[in-house]
Amino acid sequence: MNYIKVKDKDNLFRDINSNGIVNTDLDSYKIYVENYKRQLNENKKIENIQNEVNEIKSDIEQIKDMMKTMLNSIKTV
Repeated sequence: MNYIKVKDKDNLFRDINSNGIVNTDLDSYKIYVENYKRQLNENKKIENIQNEVNEIKSDIEQIKDMMKTMLNSIKTV
């Protein structure tokens, strides 16, 4: 592949065949990958918390229903 350096950009090169830009700054790429993984982990944590909250809501709703049933049975006695 043949590359031409992009003017005023140390880490950017243009591929002559595809006309695409190639970034050769590995440090920036590593930082990007780390940030991406960190964001994925954060999203998983948020999803887990949302699932737990939904389970708690469901449990509370079941408890409310059981209490209503108990109160109704007490009233009929």
